[in-house]
Amino acid sequence: MQSYQEMSKEELYKVKEGLEKEYAKYKGMGLSLNMARGKPAATQLDLAMPMLDVLNSSSKLIAEDGTDCRNYGELKGIPEARKLIADMVGSTPDHVFVYGNSSLNVMYDTVSRSFTHGVMGSTPWCKLDKVKFLCPVPGYDRHFGVTEFFGVEMVNVPMTSEGPDMDMVERLVSSDDSIKGIWCVPKYSNPQGITYSDETVRRMAALKPAAEDFRIYWDNAYVIHHLYEDEQDSLLDIISECEKAGNPDMVYEFCSTSKVSFPGSGIAAIVTSKANLDFIEKQFTMQTIGHDKINQLRHVRYFKNIDGINAHMMKQAAIMRPKFEMVEKTLQDELGGLGIGSWISPKGGYFICFNTLPGCAKSVVAKAKEAGVVMTPAGAPFPYGKDPEDSVIRIAPSFPTMEELETATKIFVLCVKLASVEKLLAE
Repeated sequence: MQSYQEMSKEELYKVKEGLEKEYAKYKGMGLSLNMARGKPAATQLDLAMPMLDVLNSSSKLIAEDGTDCRNYGELKGIPEARKLIADMVGSTPDHVFVYGNSSLNVMYDTVSRSFTHGVMGSTPWCKLDKVKFLCPVPGYDRHFGVTEFFGVEMVNVPMTSEGPDMDMVERLVSSDDSIKGIWCVPKYSNPQGITYSDETVRRMAALKPAAEDFRIYWDNAYVIHHLYEDEQDSLLDIISECEKAGNPDMVYEFCSTSKVSFPGSGIAAIVTSKANLDFIEKQFTMQTIGHDKINQLRHVRYFKNIDGINAHMMKQAAIMRPKFEMVEKTLQDELGGLGIGSWISPKGGYFICFNTLPGCAKSVVAKAKEAGVVMTPAGAPFPYGKDPEDSVIRIAPSFPTMEELETATKIFVLCVKLASVEKLLAE
C-alpha cells in the first residue's frame, strides 16, 4: 500500500471521497457496538459458573486453620486464600492481606489512609503543601482518577518497551520529596500490553526516594492473563526484589480475581512487607471486623490451587485470543503500510494500544461514535484526560461477540483512515 503521507493532494481527495461513501453506509446502519472497557464477555463468565455450586447449606464452611467462615475473624483472610493469592503473584502468604472484591477499592483505601493517617508514622498527606505521583503513560485511567480525586499532582513518565523511563523515574524520585508514589501495571500493561523487564523491576526496587513515605503502587492486574500457553511474558517478584535491595517496605502490590472468576464478586488483596501489613491491619480494625470469608473459601474450593487457576485462564485465553488476533489482522490488512498508525501486539492482558498520527485520536473516537461504535475516550490513558499528542486510543476487544468485534474494528480502521486524510489535507 502507498503511504498516505506520500500521496498528492489530488490522490488524498480521491481517497477521502471513497472513505466518506463507506462511512455514510455504516452510519446508516444504526449500529450500537461497544469497545469502551475491558469487561469479560459472557462466555468468559460462563466458565466460572460451577463455582456457584461449590458451597451450599450442607457444606463444611471451616477453613484449614479451624476458622468458621460464617463468623467474624481472620482480618487478613483465611490461610488458604492468602496462599492462593501469593501463588498468583509469585510471593508468599505472610505478605498477603486479602480484602473484599475489588483491587481498585484496595488502592483507593491505601491512598486515602495515606492522606488521613500518613504512611507508617510519616506526616499525613493532607497536612502537606503538595503531594505528587509519577504516572507512566499511557496508563490506566482509573489509577489517575483516584489520585486526581484526592488532589494529587500527577507527573507523566513516558513508557518504553521495557516499562517506565527509569532514568526519569530515578531522577525525579531521588530529588523531590513531594513525590509519594508511582502507579504501575507491570505485566501486560494497560493499555499497551508491555511487561516490565527484569532490569526495570530491579531498578524500581532499588530506588532511593527523597520521601521516606514513597511507595510503588504495583497493580499486578494481569499477572496470569496470558493469551498463549506457549508464549508468555514473565515478571520478577517485586516483593523479593525490594527485600534484596534493602527496601522491603517500599512497595504495595495489588491484585484480584475480578477477571478470573466474576468481576465484582472475586477476591482482592494487597501484598506487601510485614511492617506495612501491621500498619494497615491496625487501621483496618477500625474499618471492618473481616471481609467475606465464605467467598474466599468458595474461590479456594473451586480453583484448589494455582494449577487450577492457570488451567481456568487457558480456557479464558481460548476465548480472548481469536478476538485479539482478528483485531490485529484487520489493523495490519487495512492500515499496514499507510503510515497513519502503529500498535503493539501483546501476549496477554485486555487491550491493544493504537497510535494515530498526532492530533487524530479525538477525531477517530468521535467518528467511530457517530457510526455506532463506542470506544474509550481519547486522552483517557493520561492524567487529567489530556494526551499531549492526541494520538493514543485504547482498543478493548474482550466484551463484544466476534461478529460485533469484526464490524466495530472495520469501522474503527475506516475512521482512522478518514481522520488521517482530513489531517493531511489540512496541513
